[in-house]
Amino acid sequence: MSTKSAILVGVGGQGAILTAKVLVNGLMKAGYDVKMSEVHGMSQRGGSVSTQVHWGDKVYSPVIGHGAADLLVAFEKMEAVRYAPFLKSDGVAVINDYALPSATIAAGLAEYPEGCLEAMQANYRCFTLNAAEIAAGLGSPKCMNIVLFGAMTRALHFGEIDWESVIRETVPQKFVELNLAAFRAGRDAVKE
Repeated sequence: MSTKSAILVGVGGQGAILTAKVLVNGLMKAGYDVKMSEVHGMSQRGGSVSTQVHWGDKVYSPVIGHGAADLLVAFEKMEAVRYAPFLKSDGVAVINDYALPSATIAAGLAEYPEGCLEAMQANYRCFTLNAAEIAAGLGSPKCMNIVLFGAMTRALHFGEIDWESVIRETVPQKFVELNLAAFRAGRDAVKE
């Protein structure tokens, strides 16, 4: 297998890092060589967060350059546009139809851009869902990241990996059932 790569992007506190760890754990269990890098930026203050995951038979670096990612998972729709240059022209984007204004926007110094989803859909194969709404329906907005993870596994055809057992092993025990429900809901929210 040639190498594959994914970039997971969002705003600090949305769970992108935990989601990447679930992905990495599953890929390693499946026998892939996996490398991961994290960029936190001002994540504790609501700033941009990105995690890059590279996997295959042999991977030498976690770093994904412009135009090299097979998959972009955006926890917030403006972040999808910000990181779109990393996606291959035939890449897949899984986008949370959710707006989380940056500090600059919240302070009234800038406006949230219109047309983020439309811009992505015009250029890439996209799977969109409102993971925040789905998570709230499950009783916890905090499981939005695993809802997105479920959608991502459907979009990339990751059926050969037992993701439910990986989730059981990776998330804190008291949140396992909630996260399994979130994973299933995300997987069912997108069509292949």
